[in-house]
Amino acid sequence: MATLKISMPDDLKDFIDAQIGAKGYGSRSEYLCELVSRQRDVEKLRNLLLEGANTGPGKVVTEDTFKRMREELRGRVLD
Repeated sequence: MATLKISMPDDLKDFIDAQIGAKGYGSRSEYLCELVSRQRDVEKLRNLLLEGANTGPGKVVTEDTFKRMREELRGRVLD
């Protein structure tokens, strides 16, 4: 695991320490890793959404669409 040294204003350090106590994190490192991981997940989701938006016009999905999909999947399982 890599080590990262950061500097921040005292009020942010105090906020982090308060979050650790209030939310049950074991350390500052654990708290910050959680924040960075969440941001990474947000970026991944954003990229997937943009990728999907750039694939062209969508199709109308109705209950019949799902019914056909279920029937197709059942057919695959039974084959």
